[in-house]
Amino acid sequence: MSDPPDLHPAASAGFSAGAATYVRGRPDYPEALLDWLRGTLQLRIGTTAVDLGAGTGKFTALLARTGASIVAVEPVAAMRSQFAGPLSHASAPVLMAAGMAEAIPLRGGAADAVVCAQAFHWFATHETLREIHRVLRPGGRLGLVWNVRDESIDWVAAITAILAPYEADAPRFTSGRWREVFAQPQARALFSEPQRITWPHEAGGSPEHVIIERFLSVSFVAALPADEQVRVRRRLQDLIETHARLRGRTQIAFPYVTHAYSCTAL
Repeated sequence: MSDPPDLHPAASAGFSAGAATYVRGRPDYPEALLDWLRGTLQLRIGTTAVDLGAGTGKFTALLARTGASIVAVEPVAAMRSQFAGPLSHASAPVLMAAGMAEAIPLRGGAADAVVCAQAFHWFATHETLREIHRVLRPGGRLGLVWNVRDESIDWVAAITAILAPYEADAPRFTSGRWREVFAQPQARALFSEPQRITWPHEAGGSPEHVIIERFLSVSFVAALPADEQVRVRRRLQDLIETHARLRGRTQIAFPYVTHAYSCTAL
């Protein structure tokens, strides 16, 4: 099955080519998010949540622990083919569906919450907000989550410098452009102002896992020609072998800050 033609090219090409790397390389989410999902988003047994832009199910596994029924919506066929996640313990159904943020395959008012993890910056438009509002019941919650690398650490900032030349026009959380949609008058009629909470987070493992595999899974890197990907890998490997805080380490903790935003459907 092919991806939707109006999907951003960097998402379609990058996530299709890098789906398996995404499974291996992307970090999980802090345990504190589970309390946020249950408390702020009010997810529990008997409620329904949409995991919008669910990818391979990294975040879906955490959502499943709330007991809510889950519809995981993902447009990229290769990502859906990798969808697994440790969901056998889920106490309610988990359904994977093909769909776009602008056309969620649910009837109006069917969801108690819509959650986007590592995804909203790809589809931050008023059309998306209208569609999310359509599928939410009155008073339903929208949650936006990102694991953001902590660039106050010098070697993390060095990784950003390696990747930056390849970003082009790929949407990024760090650009802040996704926030602009909430400032529009039309959005204020749909949702309350997003409220943010943050937590420090770490992804532990070998440098190969938490640096090389992680950043080869970035959409605009995964979409590069093979020779360019080799160059990125070599530069990341060189950083690992030469930086004083990485050299000779078999295990490292990659620092992140997890950002979670919530708002209510009006």
